[in-house]
Amino acid sequence: MGRRRGHPSPRPPAAIAGSDPPGGPSIPEPTSGVKGSTSRKRQRSGRKRSPSPSKISSTPAESIPSIGSSFGNYAAYAAEILVLFETPSGFAVFSMKEYYLNQQDAMKNIWAIFGEDFRSRGIARLKEFQMFNDKSSAINHVTGVSRELSEMISRYHHPYQTLAVGKSEYKGIIEKSLPGVPCRFDEAVLEVMWGLKNLMDSLVPEEELKLTQEDRLPMSQGLKMFLDRHGFDVKPEMVKGDVVVTACLLYDAEVIENRYGEQLHWAAGKLKDVSGIDSAGWKMMKIATALKIMFDPLETTDHDMQKFTPGEVKRLKRDARKFEDIINEDESLKIYTELVVLHAVKMDALRNIGLNLRRS
Repeated sequence: MGRRRGHPSPRPPAAIAGSDPPGGPSIPEPTSGVKGSTSRKRQRSGRKRSPSPSKISSTPAESIPSIGSSFGNYAAYAAEILVLFETPSGFAVFSMKEYYLNQQDAMKNIWAIFGEDFRSRGIARLKEFQMFNDKSSAINHVTGVSRELSEMISRYHHPYQTLAVGKSEYKGIIEKSLPGVPCRFDEAVLEVMWGLKNLMDSLVPEEELKLTQEDRLPMSQGLKMFLDRHGFDVKPEMVKGDVVVTACLLYDAEVIENRYGEQLHWAAGKLKDVSGIDSAGWKMMKIATALKIMFDPLETTDHDMQKFTPGEVKRLKRDARKFEDIINEDESLKIYTELVVLHAVKMDALRNIGLNLRRS
């Protein structure tokens, strides 16, 4: 027979920056975009430049690319799914915002929600945890779902609400025993189960038993894809806490960096229109560096200058005045500075992931 243990819902977290999954605490959120504050006067070659407009472009604000919310409408974001999570000694019921399982890149992002304790706050909430002396009697093909487990699920289930389960056989058993409870079992759900296991100590504090190495399998496919993309060939037993936390830091740096993508490529289009500089194939850092050369050549390093042909450098300097009413100087330089910091964070994270994997 199960013992019911309630658990208070955690306080709502601080707002998640932008429209992306939770970001790391050690990386500052972008202070600006291509739209922003007024430009300061800057000395160049013995002459003062007049301040540029308050936006990066002199065109109406609505025509400037902006990064919109990817959450979609509020109703889709607010919808919740129940999650039946099996622990070493029992079962827990969580509620979770279903949006994260349904987004197009769910497999790439879910793991990062559960990389560290703070990241899942406000997304996954424990409703109840029960210990069972014999878990096999709580749910099986012969007797179905036990009264205790059925009552626990029913306490939190609303009509038409889906219940995510961690095993395919649980889906069939529950849907047969509890006809009004549709279940979901797929790759996205398995990512959530991995995440709940990763944070079990904090999310289910009443669970006294620890997960075995076998319990922790399979490894998050999203995390594996992320590490593979960065050149790390990992086995499940190699992925320990330090690797996950550092991977989150790298993930956050890329999320913040990518927020500038549309805006920088818009600016690159202006470089081609005004100066005839073809930036096709340029990465964001190179575009930002081009703006740095244009607006602050005296503070641009030789290393940065060497990323461009002599002809491109000449045109960037020569045409700087033409961009005064097109691209905001201050915002462009802020973006450059932030990308430099993010690049350093990424390099440090990659180095630490490599070190931690070699120690595993």
